Amino acid sequence: MLLIILMRKYDDTYRHKGLRKKLVDIIRDKGINDEAVLTAINNIPRHFFLDSAFDEIAYEDRAFPIAEGQTISQPYTVAYQTQLLQVKPFEKILEIGTGSIYQATVLAEMKAQVFTIERQKVLFDRTKHFVLKGKYPNMKFFYGDGYEGLPTYAPFDKVIITAAAPFIPPKLVAQLKTGGKMVIPVDEGAQQRMLRLTKNADDNTSEEAFENFSFVPMLAGKNG
Repeated sequence: MLLIILMRKYDDTYRHKGLRKKLVDIIRDKGINDEAVLTAINNIPRHFFLDSAFDEIAYEDRAFPIAEGQTISQPYTVAYQTQLLQVKPFEKILEIGTGSIYQATVLAEMKAQVFTIERQKVLFDRTKHFVLKGKYPNMKFFYGDGYEGLPTYAPFDKVIITAAAPFIPPKLVAQLKTGGKMVIPVDEGAQQRMLRLTKNADDNTSEEAFENFSFVPMLAGKNG
């Protein structure tokens, strides 16, 4: 019986594909115009990242709880951050906050080399059994403190933070290549400003501000 339930959970039906197409139309209407981003979202079965209880609503454009007080982000938010990141194939991208693995999978579907850090041990352990792991050998998972980044693997072309940072982490800026970009929601409180930073040759950054969003807080350390 358990095997049958699992098979159903990971069955990507024509119905699911039709719901994804409608989701893509919704986020396109909201202003997402990067066709590579839209194609990635259309290709990825979002219901694989949620409990089977969410199967009927997995393709609604909203966030859902996963575990450890975290969420799988609203598809529009995922698309928005990804579009700002201006992803190119084979770029090295550092993601802070693996969470449900959905955002990382969008980046991997766009052929980026994804290095993603999760501080919650429960969520990190789930990555070991990620059903699409074999499809995306260009994803590497790490258990650690997002504020520290991954200096061993630096420099990165891009950095994306999927939690609300109270400030711009200097160690993450240091791990960016010259000309590299970081997309980060900054500020404490109910809403954060979505920023895009570009690292200049003098190691300073130029900053662009976009819309406000609401994320769970970015916390330091590891939570085992």
